[in-house]
Amino acid sequence: MQAKGSPAPPSLRALHFLFMVAALLGLLPLLHSHGQQPNPMLASESPHHYPADISGSESGDVTSAPRDVPQEIRPLANHSSPGHTKDRKAFPVLGIDYTHVRIPFEIALWILLACLMKLGFHVIPSVSSIVPESCLLIVVGLLVGGLIKGVGESPPILKSDIFFLFLLPPIILDAGYFLPLRQFTENLGTILIFAVVGTLWNAFFLGGLMYAVCQLSGTGLEHIGLLANLLFGSIISAVDPVAVLAVFEEIHINELLHILVFGESLLNDAVTVVLYHLFEEYANFDQVTLTDIILGFLSFFVVSLGGVFIGVIYGVIAAFTSRFTSHIRVIEPLFVFLYSYMAYLSAELFHLSGIMALIASGVIMRPYVEANISHKSHTTIKYFLKMWSSVSETLIFIFLGVSTVAGHHYWNWTFVICTLIFCLVARVLGVLGLTWFINKFRIVKLTPKDQFIIAYGGLRGAIAFSLGYLLDQKHFGMRDMFLTAIITVIFFTVFVQGMTIRPLVDLLAVKKKQETKRSINEEIHTQFLDHLLTGIEDICGHYGHHHWKDKLNRFNKKYMKKCLIAGERSKEPQLIAFYHKMEMKQAIELVESGGLGKIPSAISTVSMQNINPKVLPVERMLPALSKDKEEEIRKILRNNLQKTRQRLRSYNRHTLVADPYEEAWNQMLLRRQKARQLEQKMNNYLTVPAHKLDSPTMSRARIGSDPMAYEPKPDSENLPIITIDPASPQSPESVDLVNEALKGESRLPPSPEEDEEGLVMRVKEPSSPGTDDVFTPGAGDSPGNQRIMRCLSDPGPRPDPEEGEPFIPKGQ
Repeated sequence: MQAKGSPAPPSLRALHFLFMVAALLGLLPLLHSHGQQPNPMLASESPHHYPADISGSESGDVTSAPRDVPQEIRPLANHSSPGHTKDRKAFPVLGIDYTHVRIPFEIALWILLACLMKLGFHVIPSVSSIVPESCLLIVVGLLVGGLIKGVGESPPILKSDIFFLFLLPPIILDAGYFLPLRQFTENLGTILIFAVVGTLWNAFFLGGLMYAVCQLSGTGLEHIGLLANLLFGSIISAVDPVAVLAVFEEIHINELLHILVFGESLLNDAVTVVLYHLFEEYANFDQVTLTDIILGFLSFFVVSLGGVFIGVIYGVIAAFTSRFTSHIRVIEPLFVFLYSYMAYLSAELFHLSGIMALIASGVIMRPYVEANISHKSHTTIKYFLKMWSSVSETLIFIFLGVSTVAGHHYWNWTFVICTLIFCLVARVLGVLGLTWFINKFRIVKLTPKDQFIIAYGGLRGAIAFSLGYLLDQKHFGMRDMFLTAIITVIFFTVFVQGMTIRPLVDLLAVKKKQETKRSINEEIHTQFLDHLLTGIEDICGHYGHHHWKDKLNRFNKKYMKKCLIAGERSKEPQLIAFYHKMEMKQAIELVESGGLGKIPSAISTVSMQNINPKVLPVERMLPALSKDKEEEIRKILRNNLQKTRQRLRSYNRHTLVADPYEEAWNQMLLRRQKARQLEQKMNNYLTVPAHKLDSPTMSRARIGSDPMAYEPKPDSENLPIITIDPASPQSPESVDLVNEALKGESRLPPSPEEDEEGLVMRVKEPSSPGTDDVFTPGAGDSPGNQRIMRCLSDPGPRPDPEEGEPFIPKGQ
């Protein structure tokens, strides 16, 4: 394996060079024909009009209707007739008609170039680990644009309509459909403050300071007014979601920082759209009144909430449609794409926030659509969205480089340098001030390291460039200077901040994203804590987000699921549905890892059945569960969920399938080892200490001197005894201290209850200091019996005093 940072082998460099050569050779038809016809997808600076006739060699619009020209219908002439004087041409065996396929050919060529570049960058890990992919794509765009310009042609510029209507929606839909909803909702207040208040602060702070700079004499910027500077500030102030996704996904930052920066870049679209249209309209007014300001303030709520409302409507319609697709699974992914795209277009139709509409539609439709569609459709949606968004992101960064070479620029050192400095200062001050306010209400505070990453991760991208390109040159004569400053800020944030954020994260030891997935035990306990916190809020009378989340879940379970989810899935209890989902997830991962043939028989077959589900006949459909049955199932699941997870925890797509009985064997060995240790301890406890035997003369002398020492003690009935269960010696819980009355002074045979309880050892009261601990005779024992019992009372040697404290301390 090649070490990180080491130079790539010659084979990899040669492969990368071949990719570059193949991509540039594929551009030769584009370079040859670019000056002949305009491309409606990739337009230059000036607008072009395409003729309606598609039959001529100069036609470029394949969607135009033919001209309404009356033509005389003539019969086909017989070329072999004697009167035909025209020269006969040979039949064309091979012909070239590039104008017929030019538009789709060039589009496919650009996409192929983007894919080859993306593949080539990851072939050389030493380059992709240092330089972000977005920077490399911009460099490729600069090279391609310079090559096109070097051969005497004008490089294409990506039209703003193409960017907003075709390239941006896949990226936003992929982010909204797979949005981590829990982290997003828990930090929604913080995200909204950064997105709304932070963007307003950046726009007005930057616009006001740039207006002050323009008023300085000697700068040559005195003709730029306040509204023009505020319009420029609204364009350049918003954080770009495409650039944030491209950089943050490579450094694997933790979930909190990722959702804060990325959520801000998604939700600030409404503020950017409102400010852009607001200042663009105000620039054409002779005087701005108070009514215009109030209407502009109200338009923010209309744009943002209107976009969310349209997204919710289309999301509900998509979920309801997926309820009836059980008989035609092929078109299920198409409904997701079409309804989401229609939500975006409908929002743009009314000048609402299309990004907010896409996010709302993706978040609303996902839980219901995934409950209705098949697993193959779910996989298709997932990978097609990832592919589509990746290609769009690659094309956007390539055309940023191409447009930099192709566009007209006006460089003003004062304006460009002040724009760059004020953007950085406004971002830092805004994050510090807003974080100081937010930390007063957050339980988990944002640390100084978090604040630095949030401020440093405010990247600008193609949205700012497209908005600047939309400005009308007639009304805004400073448009070229605005575009130059915008491109400079984009390049600085993507190249400088994007390349240095990874080593800064490592240097500051910022917490990274955990790649391990949460276990089913963690998921269940998380839901349990949610219910617990909801109950605490109800008791305290504080209606926090847990309370409203619980209300929303109840409404969803009572009404929405019954209408939007087909079959019995809408009626099953929440715990069973969650278990069903987790089992299915484990089964899919098991199949993807190739371990289907090694599944032990103990694993639940629920997930295996759902990979290829079998439709039950109508008469065999299960009825609704009763309360008793549901409680019984809950009890079974509580006792077995963790065991199931332990059996499946080694199955993933990166490791081999482990032996499910390995852990059981380990536990059995540990249990046997504990049993041996316990047996050794009990042998020591059951051993009576050996005593030095005295001569009969000494024994009689001791008994005569102190006869009470050998009499039974009056309180000996209350002494504790040790009960040992020989049936399970490996269990430590089987040895305990109990208080049991003696059966009497006479030696009676043991009762059946004693046989069941096991061996019983009674602890003798310690003797007086003047006597030895010898055998204590009973009251009815004869001297002969006493002598025999005394001889038999020596089972072994005395244990060492270093073995520990006595089992029953003296004095008890």
